[in-house]
Amino acid sequence: MRVALDSLRRVVRALRLSASEAERTLGISVAQLFVLQQLAGGPRSIGQLAAETLTDPSSVSVVARRLVEHGLVSRKAARDDARRAELTLTGAGKRVLARAPQAAQSRLVEAIAQLPDRRRRELACGLADVARAIGAGDATLFFEDDPANPKRTRRARS
Repeated sequence: MRVALDSLRRVVRALRLSASEAERTLGISVAQLFVLQQLAGGPRSIGQLAAETLTDPSSVSVVARRLVEHGLVSRKAARDDARRAELTLTGAGKRVLARAPQAAQSRLVEAIAQLPDRRRRELACGLADVARAIGAGDATLFFEDDPANPKRTRRARS
């Protein structure tokens, strides 16, 4: 049991340190950094970003709105379908991204993806059981809904 708790503490600590570093050095949340890093590959819809960040569209939409408000991302109608919005990095977003570290979420996703299928399923089931047992709420992007910092109104340093 101790090994499991120590490992979980180490993962949470790495995520918190990444969140603090993004806030301190870039003026954005680590969730916003994670989404910016996905947008480095080119324009994306909210649905595409949700799939790439392994979260739901409503969570990504909130993060994207904040990035647009910060001037780091632009939102325009897609060329091939005017009903669908596409998000693209602005010049300021590219400058922030150029000096940004890799978000801890990216490293976490890569590490989990490298596990054999059986171990990944076991991890998922075990963590789902723990989350249910402690009454954990809905899943959002990491630390985006942190009650200690609900608005994140600072402008990103570009």
